[in-house]
Amino acid sequence: MSRESEKQLAATKAAILVHEGMRVGLGTGSTVAYFIGALAQRRVKVVLVATSPASEQAAKALGLEVEPFDESGRLDLAIDGADQITSDGWLVKGAGGALTREKIVAASADRFVVIADSTKLVESLHAPVPLELLAFGLSSTLVRLAPCALRGVPASPDAGVIADYLGEVHDPSALASRLASTPGVVEHGLFGPDLVSEVYVGVGESVRRIVVRGEHE
Repeated sequence: MSRESEKQLAATKAAILVHEGMRVGLGTGSTVAYFIGALAQRRVKVVLVATSPASEQAAKALGLEVEPFDESGRLDLAIDGADQITSDGWLVKGAGGALTREKIVAASADRFVVIADSTKLVESLHAPVPLELLAFGLSSTLVRLAPCALRGVPASPDAGVIADYLGEVHDPSALASRLASTPGVVEHGLFGPDLVSEVYVGVGESVRRIVVRGEHE
């Protein structure tokens, strides 16, 4: 079974979680693109909040309703992919450059579900860890974050500079604290298990469900 088929299986499974009247957060990336297609096929009336222009455009092109993320800030459900997933629910996210919006949406959802193919499962997290940085004082920020490198890609949806932390990730919690406390860092791509409800992973011809926080039907 190909990676693309595994992505589609996980995305289709997650689309079943969406019910009439929900407010749903859309992540960014190729696996989420499959989710958007599966959701459109279900023809349920929901309101979507997109973390990137690409996700917003894809959803609207299929006739789905997308609204700005208003100040009420609550979502019933958020669906997103991941670059790395450990068995205890730690994630690395942000390869697409929308990590700050993705983390805000994940934290605002009653239920955050990650969808991925089997290659995203890892025994332990490793570099690169995506970062969004302020352009102001960028050179000094990069020195404080060493080893770190600019990615040479377009800015984030909110004009942040995208870079990658390239050091060891021995203790994700400690590294997350270090990155978050570094002046000039807007956000980092380490997502802790406190954010994640469950993970749907396409494995061959089936979907493996990993419950991280709480229990859901």
